[in-house]
Amino acid sequence: MRIAFLLYDQLTQLDMTGPAQVLSRMPGATVEYVAKTMDPVMSDCRLALMPTATLADSGQFDFICVPGGFGCSAAMNDEAILGWLRDQAPGCAWITSVCTGSLILAAAGLLKGRKAGCHWAWGDYLPLFGAEWVQERTVFDGNIISAGGVTSGIDFAFRVLEHLHGPDVAASLRLGLEYDPESRPGGTPATARPEIIAQMRAFTAERLGHRDAEMRAAAARLMGEMA
Repeated sequence: MRIAFLLYDQLTQLDMTGPAQVLSRMPGATVEYVAKTMDPVMSDCRLALMPTATLADSGQFDFICVPGGFGCSAAMNDEAILGWLRDQAPGCAWITSVCTGSLILAAAGLLKGRKAGCHWAWGDYLPLFGAEWVQERTVFDGNIISAGGVTSGIDFAFRVLEHLHGPDVAASLRLGLEYDPESRPGGTPATARPEIIAQMRAFTAERLGHRDAEMRAAAARLMGEMA
């Protein structure tokens, strides 16, 4: 199985590196990191990521994963990225995303009428693209698999492993990576204290800035094309 992770400026590296570490060990899998050019791509924590292929020369993949990040709104208006996703989709067995990566899939027109996960603070944008936001860590809808925010990508990858190769393979890789998360309250709006939620909403609103307009512009363009 050829797996591609999309790289773009200001992605959240854990959205990508978490599932990549898991899926790179999946039996029979090869992993590529695809970007517009072969230049390093800067993540939102200033960890530079090296592409292994460009959009133009990547070939057809069996499985694509789009990570999220604060750069998602620019990617949602990038015709090179959106065109690549649309071209890949018919030949892909699995189209997947982590966090706000689902918004990029939505901007490409791949989630209309579909259920999808997203980061809790950004999921309200999905209906603008004709998608239904489901607040779960991993969401399956046909050949679309999407994860919630950031760390959900690791759970998503193990769900994919179990779905494709069975529970024993997933359990073996979980042991090899010593993935045994401790359940801690406060990691979702359902368990966090109200004042913490308010602080995070304020932080997110501040970081959105021009990105809100970019996402709405992408939605308006897509829905206009589909009208």
